[in-house]
Amino acid sequence: MIKPLGDRVLVEANAKEEKTISGIVLPDTAKEKPQEGTIIAVGSGALTKDGERIALEVKAGDRVLFSKYAGTEIKYEGKEYLIMKESDIHAIVG
Repeated sequence: MIKPLGDRVLVEANAKEEKTISGIVLPDTAKEKPQEGTIIAVGSGALTKDGERIALEVKAGDRVLFSKYAGTEIKYEGKEYLIMKESDIHAIVG
């Protein structure tokens, strides 16, 4: 399993919708809105200058919204994930 470090989180992005309801195929440039995913794992939190941990606001299982270009894409055991800083997450859904 992958364990993010510090204030990073591991996110499994939800499937992207390639077509509109009317059947229009969307080009990649039209998909620059925030995206949604599920947090799989979280790091232990950022460290302050004094060495204290700042707990993350998100937890494993949270559905979140993040920018299209946030994070680093990785592939692990046949699945695709994103590793990103907690600050790249805009909101928790639900």
